[in-house]
Amino acid sequence: MSSALSSPAEMSPPAAGKPRRRFTVDALFTDHRPQAVGVADLATAKEIRLDRIKPDPDQPRHTFDPAKLDELAESIRREGVLQPIAVRYDDARDVYVVVHGERRWRAASTAGLSTIPAIVREVPEERRLIQQLMENIVRDDLNAVDRAAALRVLKTQLNDAPWEAVAEAVGIRRSRLFQLLGTEKLPDAAREDIRAGRLSEKQSRALQGLPPGHQEALRAVIVADDVPAEEALRLARALRAERLPDDAGEAASALVRLRAGFGDPVPADAAAGDAATMLLAALAAAADGSKADRAALVRAADAASAPHYDPARLQAEILALARSLARAPAAEVRAGGSAYASLAALSGALDALLVGG
Repeated sequence: MSSALSSPAEMSPPAAGKPRRRFTVDALFTDHRPQAVGVADLATAKEIRLDRIKPDPDQPRHTFDPAKLDELAESIRREGVLQPIAVRYDDARDVYVVVHGERRWRAASTAGLSTIPAIVREVPEERRLIQQLMENIVRDDLNAVDRAAALRVLKTQLNDAPWEAVAEAVGIRRSRLFQLLGTEKLPDAAREDIRAGRLSEKQSRALQGLPPGHQEALRAVIVADDVPAEEALRLARALRAERLPDDAGEAASALVRLRAGFGDPVPADAAAGDAATMLLAALAAAADGSKADRAALVRAADAASAPHYDPARLQAEILALARSLARAPAAEVRAGGSAYASLAALSGALDALLVGG
């Protein structure tokens, strides 16, 4: 009976010298599907509650564009978090600290998520800043001012190593490193423009080496009209050749003339913006009652063909401005908008006049 159920080959023992096939417990749980070939699971991948995660106070990024964060939050609402962030566990505080991906963490919170996918890494303290800098530099995702500050901190962390060693540590050229460090010499207003995205690092190079008043005049023109970096450098060279006193009003007046004489005609609205910037800068400077500043204001008013003061005209102009602002799209008067630089200059001039009065 049994011989009818089993063939001799099935009942015979393994051939001599042929190893018996063995199965391990691990083999039983191994994924043998085609899509699993060449793929390994990460034991450090987690889904972590957002309230267990904290930002790194020492990370190089200090500026987060609210509009871009809102866009990322909307994308996360639609598609979820497409790329896990990287975190490290802080045993002393019992929290996870962001190593890479703070923008995604912030946007996920705005989007209303309660958790976020994360990879947990143990990153030595001396390597954290280097990794964060390298990520942001490779992705061109960090403004030049914050990069420069982080590079200086890194130099300190590397026991005041030579700048060549700092450049090598983060994988950039020495010349590029010094271009970034050049932003530290800029006035506060220019550095804030870089952080806000109104002024690029390339455009800002034109300001370096100019007197403070000339820097302010050229910065206002670049931001108002988004002057290309090459033209900005050309204007800076021409402004130096003018050998003007360090006065923002005179520099602004010279820039209007120089731009008009460069062959490429200045658009009517750009010329009007330059003239407005020139007058507003001169007004703010003259508000303290300095004779030199008042004389510069007179010259600026003459250059702009400003008529004599007329109370009725002033009221009419204020009403016209109010009407225009009432109809202005919100994007035009926010940071980065076409009207923002002129309105900011107007605000500064009015503050100076009203306080001085």
